[in-house]
Amino acid sequence: MNLATYIDHTILKQTTTVSEVDKVCVEASMAGFYAVCIPPKYVAGARKLLDGSRVKVATVIGFPLGYNATDVKVREIEDALDMGADELDMVIDLCALKSGDWKQLTREIEACLKPIEASGKLLKIIVESGMLTDSELISCCQLYSRYDIDFMKTSTGFSGTGATVHAVRIMREFLPARIGIKASGGIRTFDSVKELIDAGATRIGCSSSLQIMKEFKALTAM
Repeated sequence: MNLATYIDHTILKQTTTVSEVDKVCVEASMAGFYAVCIPPKYVAGARKLLDGSRVKVATVIGFPLGYNATDVKVREIEDALDMGADELDMVIDLCALKSGDWKQLTREIEACLKPIEASGKLLKIIVESGMLTDSELISCCQLYSRYDIDFMKTSTGFSGTGATVHAVRIMREFLPARIGIKASGGIRTFDSVKELIDAGATRIGCSSSLQIMKEFKALTAM
């Protein structure tokens, strides 16, 4: 297993500084992580710093609460793409979901996919699985399976519950194979990463990436 290629090396705290983002970018490049996931305001700088690197630049949309108006999310997406983002992790309208307004969720995904499909970049849909019932999570899988999204992502990391094996297993069962699963939120050990990958995760979002890699290398060297 090339564990590094599963990892989105992440820093999304509200107080994130430019020097912290620069540090994450350097670490990702040296470790061979798949991507960095950073606040939108730092995308242009990260893109410049990672020029010539294989590391992708991911950022967040409608983050972390998801209840931005659809046209605001579309503008966020367009701005992020203009700054050089490769992947966009978008929180869905959780208010609409909890209200049973699936028509709004349909309008949202159709509008937000347009600039992404035109650019050829990737979209990850964040459903905040820890806030959903199993039935709601399955309904999300069924809705978004109809669209050309690239990943469904468990969590923002800002709610009480992050990634769980249970949620990942439901996603893998009810999503088509073409849609990847990004597990994120509260992932701090290699054991957790292995459990999530075994359950079906194809990408891992975490800020403890270097420690996880250290544990992984120690285990594989035994």
